[in-house]
Amino acid sequence: MNVVYLLTGANLGNPEKQLKDAMNEITERVGKITKASSIYESEAWGVEDQPIFLNQVLEVISPLSATKILQAIQQIELVLGRIRTQRWGSRTIDIDILYFNNEIIHDPDLQVPHPYIQERNFTLIPLNEIAPNFEHPIFKKTNQQLLMDSKDPLHVKIAKHE
Repeated sequence: MNVVYLLTGANLGNPEKQLKDAMNEITERVGKITKASSIYESEAWGVEDQPIFLNQVLEVISPLSATKILQAIQQIELVLGRIRTQRWGSRTIDIDILYFNNEIIHDPDLQVPHPYIQERNFTLIPLNEIAPNFEHPIFKKTNQQLLMDSKDPLHVKIAKHE
C-alpha cells in the first residue's frame, strides 16, 4: 500500500461542498482517507484577482501507483466540473499530489513531490496539521521546517463553517 498526500482546493460554486464531494470521490476511486486537515481559507496564489480559495490536505492509503492516482484525480476533477482555462485560475475543484511515499518522480505529466510545496502556505499549513514531521525527499526538511522557511506572504486561516 502507498501513502499519498493530496491537496484539494476550490474557489468557485460551493467550495466547501466540492471539497466534501472530492473526499467522497477520492475514497471511492483512490483509497482510504486516514487523515484530513481542517479546511483553510486563503487568498489566491499566482493569479491574485479571483475569489478566496478553500483548501484541505488529505492523507490517503492507496493500492494505486502514482500514475494511476493522477489519472483517478483528473477523472474526479472532470466529474466535479473542473474546466481548465487558466493556469492558477479560479476552479470548481483542484486536486494535486503533494507526496507519494518518499518517492521522487520526474515524468512529463507528474512531478512528485509537488514542485511548489515549499512556496505555498496554503499547502504547508494544512500539511503541517496532519504531517508536520514528514520529510520532503528532495530538500530533506520536514514540512514543519519548510513552513518555518516559507517566504509566502499570503494569509491562510481556518475557514469558518456556515
